[in-house]
Amino acid sequence: MAEPLLCVRGLRKRFGGLVATDGVDLDVAEGEIHALIGPNGAGKTTLITQLFGELSHDAGEIRLGGEEIGALPTPQRVRRGLARTFQITHLLPDYTVLDNVALAVQARQGHSFRFFAEARRDDGLRGQAKGHLAAAGLFHRAEVKVSDLSHGEQKQLELIMALAGGPRLLLLDEPMAGLGHAESEQMVGMLSALRGKVTMLLVEHDMDAVFALADRISVLVYGRVIATGTAAEIRDNPDVRAAYLGDGEA
Repeated sequence: MAEPLLCVRGLRKRFGGLVATDGVDLDVAEGEIHALIGPNGAGKTTLITQLFGELSHDAGEIRLGGEEIGALPTPQRVRRGLARTFQITHLLPDYTVLDNVALAVQARQGHSFRFFAEARRDDGLRGQAKGHLAAAGLFHRAEVKVSDLSHGEQKQLELIMALAGGPRLLLLDEPMAGLGHAESEQMVGMLSALRGKVTMLLVEHDMDAVFALADRISVLVYGRVIATGTAAEIRDNPDVRAAYLGDGEA
C-alpha cells in the first residue's frame, strides 16, 4: 500500500491546562480531498496551524511525502509543497487582484522580497498570474482592487494565490466561512475541479460542502480523531452522531 502524502502520528499541543491536539493520528492519501470536521474548539485550526509550521507541536511527527517536516519553519514547508488558506482572508486590500496573485507567484518561486516593485513590473510573474486567474474564472476581475471584491471573490482569490505555487498539499481552513449559498456553490465547484490535481485537507463546518467534496472524512473531538471514513461511514457512525452530527443531521 502506498505511503500517504501526509502522515501525522501522535501530534500533541498543550496550552497550559488546555490540550488542543491530543495524540492526533491522521493520514491523507495522494490526490484525495480529506475533510476534517468537529465541533467548535475541537482543535481543527490548531492542527492546521501546526501542520503549516506556524505553531510548534509538543510531541509527535509530521511527514510529507515520507519526509519528516515537523522541525522545519513554515517557508521550508512551503518549498516542500505545503500551502494554506485561512478562515479570514490574508490579502493586500489596496492592491489589485493581479498584483496579489503576482506576489504569490513571486513568493513561491523564491524571488527576493522586493515585493511590490518587482511583482508589479515583472512580465513573467504577471503572465503566470494572469494564467492562474484565467484558469479559475476570475480574470475579468484582474485589475480590480481587492477591497472592492465581494467576500466570495476574496475567498476565491485566496484559493488562487494558494494554488499559484503548485502545492502538493493544500490546507483549507473553512473556505465556505461567511459565504452565501451561491458563493458556497461556486467554491465547491472550484474545489471539485481540483480533484485529483492537488491533495487537500479541508477543515469545514458546512456539512453539505463536506459531503459533496470529501473522499474521506476524519472527525476531531477534544483534540482526538474519533473516526475516519467515507461520508456514508461517518454519517452512520454512532460515536460521531453522538459527539458531533446529532441524530437530525445524519
